[in-house]
Amino acid sequence: MKRNTIILGALIAVSSIIISCKSSEETSKGKRGGERKSISAIFSEMDANKDGKLSKNEAKGPLAKDFTKIDSNNDGFISKEELENAPKPERNRRPRN
Repeated sequence: MKRNTIILGALIAVSSIIISCKSSEETSKGKRGGERKSISAIFSEMDANKDGKLSKNEAKGPLAKDFTKIDSNNDGFISKEELENAPKPERNRRPRN
């Protein structure tokens, strides 16, 4: 009986550690330092009218903020090609000591 309790406690502890590590991994892939979405994924999320380009009203977040920088031909839309060739956003990094 005592042995089963110890084994059960160990299993719960290991499970808790695994779940904790997994959730912190998912959090670290969020906004900062994580993986970027593909251009296709961005367009499928934002292109509300499915015309293959993003208007200023459809763009969200940093894409909306830098819309005029990305819209290189100034037609009021961002194409997949313009997004592929867009300048990489500058990151605010703290200097190392």
